[in-house]
Amino acid sequence: MSTPILVQYKINAPIEKAWKALTDKSEMKSWYFDIPDFEPEVGKQFNFYEPGDAKKYYHQCEILEIISGRKLKHTWAYPEFSKEKTIVTWELQPEDDGTLLKLIHEGTDSFTDLGKDFSRESFTGGWNGIIGQSMKSYLEK
Repeated sequence: MSTPILVQYKINAPIEKAWKALTDKSEMKSWYFDIPDFEPEVGKQFNFYEPGDAKKYYHQCEILEIISGRKLKHTWAYPEFSKEKTIVTWELQPEDDGTLLKLIHEGTDSFTDLGKDFSRESFTGGWNGIIGQSMKSYLEK
């Protein structure tokens, strides 16, 4: 079993604001991806492409667990390239005057045969950019 990717940031925003940004599709498109079919409900599937016109990577995910205000867990897959599914868990914890956001991405080693865009380094860099730059600046403005 591979070691999960762990990305963690302190965000200077209340946990309620962070949770809303993570689970409200109208807010998500401001810092994450445009996911029109996202519904924060266990068993719901959502689909999206990376930003831009290239439409290079189709993502398909299914929500596995929700603890309101604290945890969102879902699959993460690229059905056009692989039958494998990985697991992404977002955890929020109140910390001082803000929120500690922890993202755990499990199983990415199952994508390594797909090339460097699916490497551990690529996922780690992507999540650091999404959370450490995009989400953090969105929530702290």
